[in-house]
Amino acid sequence: MVTARRPSGAPEGQTWQDVVAALPAPPPRTRRPTTSPATRLGDLVDAVGGLVVFSGRTLRLLFKPPFQTRELVQQTEFIAFVSVLPAMLVSIPFGAVIALQLGNLTQQLGAESFTGAASALATIREASPIVTALLLAGAAGTAICADLGARTIREEIDALEVLGISTIQRLVVPRVLGCVVVAVLLNGLVSVVGVVGGYVFNVLVQGGSPGAFVTSFRTIATIQDLLVGEIKAVVFGLMTALVACYRGLTVKGGPRAVGDAVNQSVVIAFAALFVTNFVITSIYMQLGPAQP
Repeated sequence: MVTARRPSGAPEGQTWQDVVAALPAPPPRTRRPTTSPATRLGDLVDAVGGLVVFSGRTLRLLFKPPFQTRELVQQTEFIAFVSVLPAMLVSIPFGAVIALQLGNLTQQLGAESFTGAASALATIREASPIVTALLLAGAAGTAICADLGARTIREEIDALEVLGISTIQRLVVPRVLGCVVVAVLLNGLVSVVGVVGGYVFNVLVQGGSPGAFVTSFRTIATIQDLLVGEIKAVVFGLMTALVACYRGLTVKGGPRAVGDAVNQSVVIAFAALFVTNFVITSIYMQLGPAQP
């Protein structure tokens, strides 16, 4: 027969079962508090309101001296460095895919002569601003948000405020202006590369006529199409920079919070860009010049 062993130092007749039974009961496990839908909606409204107020303050200080010329040049150079090559590489398959789809469609309709105009208009109006916006949000926006977020958690932003230096005028305005300048130039570059890629693909792969491609494009396309693409690029660059700067300056926590803020800035920028693109395109289609 096996008997229970007595713990060392325990009174006579006390076993391990008695010692375990005498231990205090563990505290009850508590559930993490869950936020109600009303609380989440309130947080969303606060975030949107904060972004609107932040955007208004930034736009008010865009052209107000003193100007941070050196910071503007550095930020413009950095944004262009991280965005130009990826945008060019992405614009080539964009133009090729548009030319492929429209080439097959025009062949089925017996309107091969309009392939150049359709593909060029699709590239200039829609593809170029979208590619520009996605590259700026994915490359430049994440870098801006991570930089400002790291400064925020290191309390550098608080130190600037204590010294009486406006963080918006010192840090945000140069980044916003640099993003807008790069967006305008990048949109033109992507338009040229996309149209040339579509032309080469249509002529060499699909056997299209080079003269018909160029002639239809010159007949139907107008300068307003390029202008609306540049307007989209300006709006997209402005929105991307504002969202990235706002999330970077409102980080709360440690390094993990910076990573979460970067992800949130990309998601918010993408959603806002697509909605804005739809609105601008709808307005242009209703108010723009009628195509022949």
